[in-house]
Amino acid sequence: MTSLATLSEQLAAGESRSIVTEPVTLVIFGGGGDLAHRKLLPALYNLHLDGLLPPRVAIVGVGRSAITDEAYRAFAKDGISRFSRRPVDERGWQTFAASIFFATATIDEDNHGFASLGARLDVIEHERGLTGNRVYYLAIPPTLIAPTVNQLDRARFLPRAVTRVDHPLPFARLIVEKPIGRDLESARAINDAVARVFDERQIYRIDHYLGKETVQNILVLRFANSIFEPLLNQKYVDHVQITVAEEEGVGTRAGYYEEAGALRDMVQNHILQLLSLMALEPPRSLDADVVRDEKLEVLLSLRPIDGDAVDANVVRGQYGAGFQVGKPVRGYREEEKVKPDSRTETFVAMQAFIDNWRWAGVPFFLRTGKRLPKRASEISIHLKAVPPILFNRPPDGHLDPNVLSIRIQPDEGFALGISSKIPGPRVRIYPVQMDFHYGSTFGASSPEAYERLLLDVMAGDATLFMRRDAVEAAWRWVMPILNRWEASTDPIPTYPAGTWGPAEADRLIQSTGREWRPL
Repeated sequence: MTSLATLSEQLAAGESRSIVTEPVTLVIFGGGGDLAHRKLLPALYNLHLDGLLPPRVAIVGVGRSAITDEAYRAFAKDGISRFSRRPVDERGWQTFAASIFFATATIDEDNHGFASLGARLDVIEHERGLTGNRVYYLAIPPTLIAPTVNQLDRARFLPRAVTRVDHPLPFARLIVEKPIGRDLESARAINDAVARVFDERQIYRIDHYLGKETVQNILVLRFANSIFEPLLNQKYVDHVQITVAEEEGVGTRAGYYEEAGALRDMVQNHILQLLSLMALEPPRSLDADVVRDEKLEVLLSLRPIDGDAVDANVVRGQYGAGFQVGKPVRGYREEEKVKPDSRTETFVAMQAFIDNWRWAGVPFFLRTGKRLPKRASEISIHLKAVPPILFNRPPDGHLDPNVLSIRIQPDEGFALGISSKIPGPRVRIYPVQMDFHYGSTFGASSPEAYERLLLDVMAGDATLFMRRDAVEAAWRWVMPILNRWEASTDPIPTYPAGTWGPAEADRLIQSTGREWRPL
């Protein structure tokens, strides 16, 4: 048995050794943007504090504006001070800051746009003793992906043919941020453009939800515990709920969100990725493509929702004015950069089915929305009720079915609800929770998603990243829903900000004799 003291020693020992041994240059296109400021630079700083970055590393932000290295380091420190899960440690910051640089580049039609960038990278890599291994992070809008990868190719930023067997080429890897297109056609166009320059094994399509500690733990929970996996099938599971609730509105992302909506922004990627991890068959190994093959099988087994089935199985909604934490907030159509007659959905709920042997007939209820009462993401597996004999006999013997809930955020952990007898001479039954919290068990705060994902790219582990076929399979499944909505003139249901969505979402699940699980 592992004691807490031994566990702490193991955690400390494990965190003190980097899993990335090769020197690397991380080149962040859009390095002066919000994603780099809030997520990427703080994530890299925390990896540095944990000793998980390679001993020799360079972080190079790239943008159109000419700024000095010192100014970019100040930009990075501001982001770390405001958004890092740990405060700035001056000693740690000084060593980390020495690895941060900024370079200017423009995307144009000739080969000169990246000429100065190439020269700058050569100088940085020479000074820091780096070997030419590079990770290119595209923290840029989707419209700039194709021109950027084309420039990388034209400017000869990628390793060419091997000339010596005993002298392997430096590696080049590409990280592509979501959204990968706004429909199946545009996703294919982006994938085609990237594939003309990079091999699929070099491409890491990032979904930060897959880097969350609890999401990574799904496979361990299922396949490292003999108590759960035998129950996760149509014999024992009544239904599954996946909820990704956001408390905030669209905020400064209104311009993007108006063109996307909740189905594109959350369901097509985050929620379908959670669904595929929760429902996949046991992979034969943890090899990246083995796991991703099983996830793809789930997406390909999703029952199509098209035509009238969209109206019967999918609900959309848009938040109106309401109250959030006791304060009045405006409706979606009153947000800046939103059309006054906007038909963009800020809420989606649906019933889906996976038509394979394991999950045949088990409904999966998915919902996501903005301006809901709280920020929470959870997968809950609702087991079938026990027979109405002994302790589950009507009229006063109704028992709540057992529920295994996996909390993804903010309180990471999982719980199992069971029935127990209340102490006393009479048989009275009360639902209790067997509850696990990451923070209280392991002490330290869980790493942020981008920490794990950036580390995996540098180490060459693609397990948590989306493959092209899975991205396009997800788009193929949601396209009939999007097409149905675009052809419809029906009014979009609304819900007051601070509530759990439109009444139609409640009716959707209640029509099956079930209820949404309270979070």
